[in-house]
Amino acid sequence: MNFISNEMLPLVLALVSGVLMAVQGSLNTALSKVIGLLEATFFVHITGTILAVILLFFFKMGKGNLYAWQDAPWYSWLGGFIGVAIIYLVAASIPGVGVANATTAIIVGQVLTAIIIDHFGGFGLERMSCSPQQIFGLVLLAIGAKLLLK
Repeated sequence: MNFISNEMLPLVLALVSGVLMAVQGSLNTALSKVIGLLEATFFVHITGTILAVILLFFFKMGKGNLYAWQDAPWYSWLGGFIGVAIIYLVAASIPGVGVANATTAIIVGQVLTAIIIDHFGGFGLERMSCSPQQIFGLVLLAIGAKLLLK
């Protein structure tokens, strides 16, 4: 018995990801208050690396080809650097504006950037033209974000 359709599953996974991002930002901020911002960023990546090693090599959960790393385009390696920046910037922003306001700004930035990447087919992804409905939705999202900001 399927509780979630195949079409809805990716959206549910994305929703759970959003929940985890808000929790992670809060946890990282709490850690950074004790050990420092860059230090917390470091430990977040170390613990994440340990979990990835365990899942890949002990539980054999990888489904790809780890040994094809040389075939990846150069720009795909920037994700690690961007990940450090994200962890740092989220943890730096939350104490100043709160979790809800920081998350709201993050979502607006994510959606705007995602529309641009989709529209131009950035980073080798399939091109998905921007529709007037998406622009309208982004405007409504920005208005909603403004209303949420304290």
